[in-house]
Amino acid sequence: MKHLLTSALLVLALGNGTAAVAANPAWLESKSEKAYEITVYRSASCGCCKGWISHLKDHNFAVKDVVVDDVNPYKEKLGVPAQGASCHTAEVNGKVIEGHVPAQDIKALLGSNSDIRLLTVPGMPSGGPGMDMDGARKDAFKVYAVDSGEQVSVFNEYKQY
Repeated sequence: MKHLLTSALLVLALGNGTAAVAANPAWLESKSEKAYEITVYRSASCGCCKGWISHLKDHNFAVKDVVVDDVNPYKEKLGVPAQGASCHTAEVNGKVIEGHVPAQDIKALLGSNSDIRLLTVPGMPSGGPGMDMDGARKDAFKVYAVDSGEQVSVFNEYKQY
C-alpha cells in the first residue's frame, strides 16, 4: 500500500511541469474571518517557511511556530510520504499540511466533511504562498490530497494566478 501511495504521488507530482505567468498572486483571495490554530514545524534557516507563516496569519490562523533542527521526524510521525515532502510540516484540527499549501485550501478542507488526512504541495514551487517574492516566476502547481485510505487525488490546481 505504501509503495502504491508513493508511486501515485510521484506520477501526480511529475505531471505537466509548465510555468504559468500572471500579473499578481491571488493569495489573499477568499480570505475569511474564520480562525484556526495551526502548529508549524520548520527549520530556523528556511526563509520561505517564514513567508508561508505570514500568509497563514493573513488568513487568521493562530500559528504556533516550532523551530526544530530536523523536520523529518515530524514528517515521519505524521505520515508524510517522501514524494509529498516539502520544507515545513503543519498540523491543524487533526489534519496534516505539507509545504506551501494556500491557506484558502486549508480552510476549504477544514470546512468540509471529508476523510482527507493530508494536503501537500511537494517541493517548493516558485510563486506559491511563501515563495512569492518580488520578481519570482509563478510556476503552475497542484495541491494533492491523501485520504484515510491512502488514496491520492488532486485537491486544487494553480496555473494562472
